[in-house]
Amino acid sequence: MKIGVTHKLFLVILTAAILAVVSSALIMQWSLSRGFLAFVNSMEKKGISRLAAELEENYRTEQSWDFLRRDPARWRSLVVASLPDAVPPPPEDKISPDVSRKHFDTDKPRPLPPHLARQFDQRLFLLDADRRALIDHGEVPVDTATTPLHFQGKVIGYLGLLPRKNISDAPQQRFLKEQRTAFVLVAAVVVLLSALVSLLLARRLVRPLRVLAQATHQLAVGSFAVRVPVTSRDELGQLANDFNALALALEKSELTRRHWVADISHELRTPLAILQGEIEALQDGIRQPNYATIHSLHSEVLRLSRLVDDLYQLSLSDVGALTYKKTELNLAAVLAESIGVYRVKFLSKKILLKENSTGKGAVVFGDQERLHQLFTNLLDNALKYTDSGGELEIVLQQFGTMVTVDFMDSVPGVASPDLDKLFARLYRVESSRNRSNGGAGLGLSICRNIVEAHEGSITAQGSPLGGLWVRIELPGVKV
Repeated sequence: MKIGVTHKLFLVILTAAILAVVSSALIMQWSLSRGFLAFVNSMEKKGISRLAAELEENYRTEQSWDFLRRDPARWRSLVVASLPDAVPPPPEDKISPDVSRKHFDTDKPRPLPPHLARQFDQRLFLLDADRRALIDHGEVPVDTATTPLHFQGKVIGYLGLLPRKNISDAPQQRFLKEQRTAFVLVAAVVVLLSALVSLLLARRLVRPLRVLAQATHQLAVGSFAVRVPVTSRDELGQLANDFNALALALEKSELTRRHWVADISHELRTPLAILQGEIEALQDGIRQPNYATIHSLHSEVLRLSRLVDDLYQLSLSDVGALTYKKTELNLAAVLAESIGVYRVKFLSKKILLKENSTGKGAVVFGDQERLHQLFTNLLDNALKYTDSGGELEIVLQQFGTMVTVDFMDSVPGVASPDLDKLFARLYRVESSRNRSNGGAGLGLSICRNIVEAHEGSITAQGSPLGGLWVRIELPGVKV
């Protein structure tokens, strides 16, 4: 039989409550029995003080303890006389005329019943001044407390009472039994209330967990839009917040994956469609296999090759498999080499290329090949998206231990809402899906991965020249 969390929590709370109640009841019963026994012994000690006074008075009259040896019954009469009143006399109007008034003489104490007097008498003992037994009913422990008896300033004997070890009187036992019964009833009521409270508490505590379990099941089957209400600020509330954050991240990830697949399929479909159309035209004899046709096919193949290579580089970077061979190198030299490759291309498009490097001695710890790839991607991006007749300004500076490289081009610019999305995969500013002006939109994503692998940062903002300003920050090496 499978036991749910609610029942488990209920049983745990109920068990703890039962143990607490039972322990408390047992401790209270033990304390009551012990305390009541101590109370009875303390009450009996009052009889000791009265009996001691009677014995001292009789010793003053007799001048010795011989009267007890001659008349043992006198000891019992003294004991009974020292006991408190057991049965008070009835009112005057309740006495029957045929009963002698002497039986209810109010000037004399009423003796206890014989069984009570006997229980008290059998625990009394009397020792003389030399601690020899005058009256005893067995061996007297050495450490038993005694009351000294005095006459004319001298100790004439010792009176003692052996304490009770248990309650044997019927009324006292009845009282203890009633108290124990009350404890049991109270414990039973507390256990029942604890069971009710435990069940309600267990259900309330498990309710958020049940909601989380159901939501997790929906999340596991792909329903990423599921959310759970946050009803508290404790650990369960934090768990609900974390679950909602996880669901939101998975939902965004799923949406990104779908867009990624759609974009990739579109990027692949465009050159493939062109290739298919060109090849079918060749097969049908509509076009001839001349230089122009072969060049067109070759261009589409190169486009596909670049896309696949970019995807491969990006996937290697995501899984951490992109290799980096880092050494201390001059960043200005790497940048100059990259610019030299693109200088002719910028001239052919009539784009003015400006260099303003104040940190020519800047040294970074990085991979020369990957940094060259970073700069060529940014140069290629500026070449494709800067209007003819514009300009590109590249500035390399060093501020303490930080090296910055700025790429600032002219119009067209990028709207502010699009700046944070430039480094997303396959993102293009233009709303059209036409890729005639550029690549697949993976260049800046690869740039971000390369910069982050060098423990740097890359940001985009509006350029003072009217276009895009990309800033790269890399940690420098002290020379």
